Amino acid sequence: MSKQKTTELRKNVAPFEKSNTKSSIKQLINTFLPFLLLWFLAYQSLSVSYWLTLPLAIVTAGFVVRIFIIFHDCCHQSFFKNRKANNILGTISGIITMFPYEQWKRSHSIHHATSSNLDKRGTGDVWVMTVDEYVSASYWGRLAYRVYRNPIVMFGLGPIYLFFVSNRLNRKDAKRKERLNTYLTNFSIVAVYALLCWGIGWQAFLLVQAPILFVAGSLGIWLFYVQHQFEDSYFENEKEWDYVKAAVDGSSYYKLPKVLQWVTGNIGFHHVHHLAPRVPNYNLEKAHESTPPLQKATTITLSTSLKSLRFRLLDQQNKRFVSFKEIKHLVDNKKSRMNLNNKRSNLDKKGV
Repeated sequence: MSKQKTTELRKNVAPFEKSNTKSSIKQLINTFLPFLLLWFLAYQSLSVSYWLTLPLAIVTAGFVVRIFIIFHDCCHQSFFKNRKANNILGTISGIITMFPYEQWKRSHSIHHATSSNLDKRGTGDVWVMTVDEYVSASYWGRLAYRVYRNPIVMFGLGPIYLFFVSNRLNRKDAKRKERLNTYLTNFSIVAVYALLCWGIGWQAFLLVQAPILFVAGSLGIWLFYVQHQFEDSYFENEKEWDYVKAAVDGSSYYKLPKVLQWVTGNIGFHHVHHLAPRVPNYNLEKAHESTPPLQKATTITLSTSLKSLRFRLLDQQNKRFVSFKEIKHLVDNKKSRMNLNNKRSNLDKKGV
């Protein structure tokens, strides 16, 4: 994409970067009120049957995802025009979703600035190894990566690690404002949870809150994973890396059914979001529909997105993701060479 087309594309999206107070307030009402109501109904349903509680908890989890999208917009200062309003709402929604606002805002901004850049991996990203890196890695390095990329670990244990470990700790280089915000978030979560446990009992609280957090966390990780880990996703080294190509070619358009699109706050238009992070979630679809070049982004659906579970390693030479099975012969060849070298070394030591 030429610089002229790049500039033109950014210019076409610019009108959608303006937040609308009326739309934002409307979204707050149709998100937070149903969330609180559903949580209350899930608790009340415990006296009827837990098989009624679980479906209610799953639906409630969907609204937690929607609250996270609002939190996400606040991190980009795109939900309200006023910075202070974004910071306050971001912190409150971060308490509900168990994400420290200032900490996540920083790591996510780094993600946007380095997405698809192979030389700047490591902050706010899913761990990606290239085929060459994987083949060259030690046995334990390959094992660690395979464990990390296992769906049970990523989408099962991932939310638990995220909520109770990663999000609760400050980074060593965190500034005072970020540290205080993390402390405030942690204290608020403990206070709210303690109050609820005192009011309804810890067993009832866990029976309702645990499935909500687990489902919401798994869905959130899935959305983030699938929108960057598709077969021909764009990844380049620093010298060849381009911000716009990383946005349009390195982020997918996740075409979801309308209900799921609404619940996930239009985040499926991820290519638009990466191109222009200041576009509020309720304007993402409009920007997509009004900008023809954006409609050429890789489109995935619910069914085709499941294929991404096979994509584990980046094949830089062919510019696509591959499975572990596809490169098994490369690892086996490396092992054979190592064994042969070891035998030769032993023979040399014996003087044969």
